[in-house]
Amino acid sequence: MADHDPLQPLSTTQKEMLEEAVSTYQAHITPEVAKYLLDRGIGREEAVTHRLGLVADPSPGHEKYRGMLAIPYLDRDGQPLTVRFRCLQEHNHRDYFHGKYNTVAGDIPRMYGIGSIHKAGEDIHVTEGELDRIVLCKLGLHAVAIPGANMWFGRHRRMLAGFNRVWVWSDPDDAGAELLGKITRALRTAKAVRLKADVTDTYLAGGADALLSLIAKENQPK
Repeated sequence: MADHDPLQPLSTTQKEMLEEAVSTYQAHITPEVAKYLLDRGIGREEAVTHRLGLVADPSPGHEKYRGMLAIPYLDRDGQPLTVRFRCLQEHNHRDYFHGKYNTVAGDIPRMYGIGSIHKAGEDIHVTEGELDRIVLCKLGLHAVAIPGANMWFGRHRRMLAGFNRVWVWSDPDDAGAELLGKITRALRTAKAVRLKADVTDTYLAGGADALLSLIAKENQPK
């Protein structure tokens, strides 16, 4: 797939509107949403750090995402660059004319969690979902997320090219295999972490050791 046009810096007005929206959504998190996150291994500290929120009072252009979880894509200083939205309802999303995860129309795909690129040492981790990435960060791993194979672009390869090892935690399904294939073809340093369930489910079933042991296993001499 051809790469998108180069990312353009946000204008001052865009930055101010995004900051206002994200701050508002953060303030509107309810106990129900907090429980939803906690049930996925994400506590209050992680929710605050990653500035998760609830779209209770939508900003202009976000009306269709009312009631959804707001997942800001932050820069290295914690300022929002864009926001994606996760429906919190367990229903057939297509019947309601949205997806489980939703991107604002016209937004150029971005890598989630780019602050980790500036903090990581020789290794970095790539997950398929934003919330999976938060779980890995909770364990002390420096991670980014690419939410699907169609969101992987040439600039993302360049962003990860300097690492000695790029661990890929893609979901164990066809979509995950497609993302894994794209990343491993683009980066010789990429290596799959062999999951039997996604990152979050693996963590919920076995805790931190269930995830960290997978890296240890892959690092063992063959």
